[in-house]
Parts: sequence; structure tokens; C-alpha cells
Amino acid sequence: MHSLTSLTETSYEKTVLDDIRTPEMVYESTEAKKFVVVRSYADFVTYIKDNGPPPLISFDNDLGLDKSGKVAPDGYAAAKWLVYESDLNLKDLKFNVHSANPVAAEQIRGLLNNYINFLNTK
Repeated sequence: MHSLTSLTETSYEKTVLDDIRTPEMVYESTEAKKFVVVRSYADFVTYIKDNGPPPLISFDNDLGLDKSGKVAPDGYAAAKWLVYESDLNLKDLKFNVHSANPVAAEQIRGLLNNYINFLNTK
């Protein structure tokens, strides 16, 4: 796990939540180098708790199976955690959704856009 200091030193600026893809599979190579990859909901929560919200989070939705073979908590669950449980200031959060699941992608976008808009009208 990287601390905020090491994030600055290594110039990681963004986080990608995806169980399979690498940032190079989603972004141009120069941009991809700026991402820290987290592979599961639990790793996402731990990473954000340890480091705070990055300037950009890129969400996949379907995060495969957990260790017991059940469907793992997904990217939408991670977005809900940010909004309802993290107690973080997300007013300036930038995000992207790169999920191939169009319904879930829209759920993530809708939740985060609505919450950020709400925060910015307070």
C-alpha cells in the first residue's frame, strides 16, 4: 500500500478499480502510468481509507468472484461506500466508468454525479 507521500513521489494521481484490466487496457500508455490499480472492493476501501480520495477514480463494475466463489461486491458497491460510508469530501472528485456493463455503468455515474452535484449546491 502506498502512503500519500509515496503517491506524490511516484506521481500516482489516479486509481483504477478493476479485477482484470490494467490501466494500459483502458487508457493511453502515458496516462496509464499515473494509476494505482486496486482489484477488489475490499482493497478499494482500504486504499481510500489509507490515502484519501485521489483526483480521479476509474470504475469497473463487475469484479469477479470472491475467495469463496460468490459474486464479489462490485464497483457500484464501491461508489455507494464512497457516498454513504466514507465520510470523505467528494466535492471535487473526478471519476470515469470503464465498465462493459452499461446498466451498472449508468448506476455508478448517476449516483456519483447526483451526489457531487448535491455537494456543490450546498
